[in-house]
Amino acid sequence: MTPPLLELKGIAKAYAGVQALKGVDFTLHSGEVHALLGENGAGKSTLIRVVTGAHQPDAGSISIDGRALHYLTPRQAHALGIACIYQQPALFPELTVAENIGLRLEPATALRRIAWKRRRQRARDLLSRIGASIDPESEVRELSMPEQQLVEIACTVGAGARVIVMDEPTASLTRNEQEVLFTVVRELRSQGAGIIYISHRLEEIFALADRVTVLRDGSSVGSTGVTETDEARLIRMMVGRELSQVYPEAADSPGDALLSIRELHAPSVGIRNVSFEVRSGEVFGLSGLVGAGRTELAHALFGLAPITGGTVTLRGKEIRPRNPAEAIAEGIAYVPEDRRRHGIIGEMPVAQNVTMAIHRRIFPASLLQLRKEDRLSRQYIDELSIRCAGSWAPASSLSGGNQQKVSVARWLATKPRLLILDEPTQGVDIGAKVEIHRLIRSLASQGIAVLLISSDLPEVIGMSDRIGVMRGGTLAEILPGRSEAPAVMAAALGQPAPKAESG
Repeated sequence: MTPPLLELKGIAKAYAGVQALKGVDFTLHSGEVHALLGENGAGKSTLIRVVTGAHQPDAGSISIDGRALHYLTPRQAHALGIACIYQQPALFPELTVAENIGLRLEPATALRRIAWKRRRQRARDLLSRIGASIDPESEVRELSMPEQQLVEIACTVGAGARVIVMDEPTASLTRNEQEVLFTVVRELRSQGAGIIYISHRLEEIFALADRVTVLRDGSSVGSTGVTETDEARLIRMMVGRELSQVYPEAADSPGDALLSIRELHAPSVGIRNVSFEVRSGEVFGLSGLVGAGRTELAHALFGLAPITGGTVTLRGKEIRPRNPAEAIAEGIAYVPEDRRRHGIIGEMPVAQNVTMAIHRRIFPASLLQLRKEDRLSRQYIDELSIRCAGSWAPASSLSGGNQQKVSVARWLATKPRLLILDEPTQGVDIGAKVEIHRLIRSLASQGIAVLLISSDLPEVIGMSDRIGVMRGGTLAEILPGRSEAPAVMAAALGQPAPKAESG
């Protein structure tokens, strides 16, 4: 019998007395996609660090092709064909795509002449192999996050990796790019590679994986074939309880129009002739393909892009914010998509992250009042159920879902009337996602108008009272909440609405 490509037995790991892994077993076979699921903090990241040689386990064994490895280092892991594609690409932004790929794949020897033409051709071939139309001469800093992710995949393919770890690989990809990635994953599987696939999107697991292992609180709860389980069972395994409502219903009907936009133009970001209203207590979802203008519209409303035409009326007052400070003063808050770059400052404590947008209000005359800051931050920690070691714990020490709550808390502290949420649950686990959904509904019940931007189609459909579909920088159509997914996609693609099947 052929031994597993990778086998972990009884892996244990503790940090400063905290047991991150408690005797985890895991196997990966050649030609298999094995999904690894679990809430944030379940131990997935620690297990991957052990697999890649970044951390040494306190107990347990690691085997490759049936051969026990007594001490695994990152260099040895690379030599054995173990590679990891992380959610945040580890590329040099000032270098070109070809240079980044060359640094990963070419031998590091002194006084070696670089064959530039061969390097560019190799990069072009690898990108073409995974279906990515990216110019090898482009600097990485000019690329979008999805394009950077594809460059990472090209590096892994070029290295001939046998054990490939993919950590939330589709978090920043469009639906078309996801399909390209899935095609690449299936091709790698057919060539005999073993793939450890980590994702919070359960629909991806059922579309792609052969087996799934669930971690909870540092232990492996169980492994099963994907065809032998369902979404409800996996959720129960991950969180240890039933999740009765992933998308909670609205408690009350929305009120009068709070935000009114008429023929809005912001040509610097491609926004043209946008008109719609958001009512008090309403969750208005913005759907559409990446590049349709959803985030760009948010930037215009928040004063990050100039509005050159049309009107924006908030609470009966016509406004035109020229910068975020003016938008905040008018009662607009914006939680951006990339929480690591724009949502939180990881090195700063939770308290300072929460109060960052209201410093002038709580610190008159620039006099720091740390007790007041601590008291206010603890109020939001309690209200939003933020799990942290205290208000002065570094924000970087929190899980992804709790970091997102801190980002929301910062803007709730400004007492907004309009709250813009851009991809609020991207990259968080199912339990945190449910908590954020309940928080959104709770905020709407307080009369706040919520503009929800999400690439997660089930989320937009399940959470929205109405759905605005953007295409080409304008609002193409407004659909009722709980619309069928094909209808939303048809509007996003500019296609006729699909006809209902006759019984």
